[in-house]
Amino acid sequence: MNKVLLVGRLTRDPELRTTPSGMAVTRFTLAVSQNFTNKNGERGADFINCSAWGRQADNISKYCHKGSLVSAEGRIRTGSYDAQDGTKRYTTEVVCDMVNFLSSKNSTDGASSNREVSPMPNDDVIPDMNLESADLTEDPFKSFGEEITLSSDDLPF
Repeated sequence: MNKVLLVGRLTRDPELRTTPSGMAVTRFTLAVSQNFTNKNGERGADFINCSAWGRQADNISKYCHKGSLVSAEGRIRTGSYDAQDGTKRYTTEVVCDMVNFLSSKNSTDGASSNREVSPMPNDDVIPDMNLESADLTEDPFKSFGEEITLSSDDLPF
């Protein structure tokens, strides 16, 4: 199984590019603290190259900057290429399936915000979302499919 989960800070602003087919890709590097300290009591860091694709790439580029605290979930991808001097170079990166923003978009000092991180979208992630004016009288799941009725006999516990 190839699965990676990282929590760290961006070492620089993400770089957004577009493929010839129009797909967005962003590359960034995360500084991830090591669990141990050296003889001086200082923690080291690992610098992990990451990439994200599509809409997630756009959001990372728009809402993250140098010092932003994020969690990244994905898989390791390795590759190689021939450099201009004729030597073979090897690459390793994490291709992110999911990136969660753990610090506020307005945080300029890189410090984590005091707000709790919620799995629900908030105004830092979707700035145009206005729940006060949303029409809550209509059932949002009306076209979801057929209704399923479960009895306690259907439950495994």
